[in-house]
Amino acid sequence: MSRIGRNPIEIPAGVNVTVNNSVVSVTGPKGSLSREINPKIEVVVEGSTVKVLNNNTETQYRAYHGLYRQLIANMVEGVSKGFEKSLNVNGVGYKLAQQGQDLLLNIGFSHPVVVKAIPGITLSCDKTTIKVAGIDKELVGQFAAKIRDIKPVEPYHAYGISYTDEVIVRKEVKSGKK
Repeated sequence: MSRIGRNPIEIPAGVNVTVNNSVVSVTGPKGSLSREINPKIEVVVEGSTVKVLNNNTETQYRAYHGLYRQLIANMVEGVSKGFEKSLNVNGVGYKLAQQGQDLLLNIGFSHPVVVKAIPGITLSCDKTTIKVAGIDKELVGQFAAKIRDIKPVEPYHAYGISYTDEVIVRKEVKSGKK
């Protein structure tokens, strides 16, 4: 039995969880999310908790047990609090600007790069920081990774786009002949 899958999920006030066949729907103050789960994994809503049950002993379904429990927990947290990722932009002459919901990045290319916001994602920026926010943890993380891939950090001067909590390993510059 999965150690993560055993833990019940607490439902905060204002959040509603419904299970219809193999579709789990979560509705809260920030929006609603739904996800289809494997029919062999059972989801039970009891009062203010959600329990994910697995009666299979196969390795694949033991793994699904913890996976679906965590996916449902992320849905509950997303519709109640939301998720946010921060990215730092570092470089000489690099500029960020917001155009409506989109971002305009001048990051060392011969042309400005426009990052268009997708449904479910909110973008904001200040001088050197980009914030990606939304209710779907998977979507927020994937979109932040897509922005980071536009200009990855180079190891000599640390110019580029990186996560705020990312540790950048710097390389030593060649010192010449000895």
